[in-house]
Amino acid sequence: MKKYIPNLITLLNVFCGCVATVFAVSNQLEMAALFVFLGIFFDFFDGLAARVLKVQSELGVQLDSLADMITSGLVPGIVMYQLLAMAMGGGWHTGDGVSFSFLYLADYVPFLGFLITLGSAYRLAKFNIDENQVSSFVGLPTPANALLILSLALILQYQNNDALNGIILNQWFLIFITALSTYLLNANIPLFALKFKTWSFKDNAVRYIFLIVSAVLLLTLKFLAVPCIIVFYVVASLVANVDAVKNRS
Repeated sequence: MKKYIPNLITLLNVFCGCVATVFAVSNQLEMAALFVFLGIFFDFFDGLAARVLKVQSELGVQLDSLADMITSGLVPGIVMYQLLAMAMGGGWHTGDGVSFSFLYLADYVPFLGFLITLGSAYRLAKFNIDENQVSSFVGLPTPANALLILSLALILQYQNNDALNGIILNQWFLIFITALSTYLLNANIPLFALKFKTWSFKDNAVRYIFLIVSAVLLLTLKFLAVPCIIVFYVVASLVANVDAVKNRS
């Protein structure tokens, strides 16, 4: 019976992704973000459960990626579509129903948001056949990328800052973020994983520092902290990798 527990947790991730998709299509982006957060929570604990129960399986690996494709791949693409539609003042409108307008070139721009979904699909396919991403990652993990995209909607909703709102609802900024996140998903950049083999500070210094800095940023910057944390994650990984290379040499 215990061998089914991790897969059931993964299926909860799938369910959260489906619900988040419905909310994202309806342009209820804060609710979409809530269910993505829940899905990522289940995504973390399904692997932990599999390791603790010692029931890792190839089925679990494939199912996990399929769940991530929905929660951390499809939903961020829809959210970016909605943000670009808001920035362009057109595109996909939701109210009593859904309507499309394709009268002008600007009506097609929001579809660029789905580059994030395409990049996520490519990354997850590569991850499934890459044996070098067991204790670390190459490229930005899809859950981290999903948090980056969804944080933009939450900053708009809750940060209440006209300057930030003006930046986020600039179509060129959103197109840049779309291109950057799609690149980072598949970039040949080694990034550390939050997997602790021991609790030693010496062996996990970069992880402990990352967690402490992230907590401070969340307490002080609220949702604005999320993109800052993602940037810090990439920079800290690059610094740690340089140190590792020096130590080996």
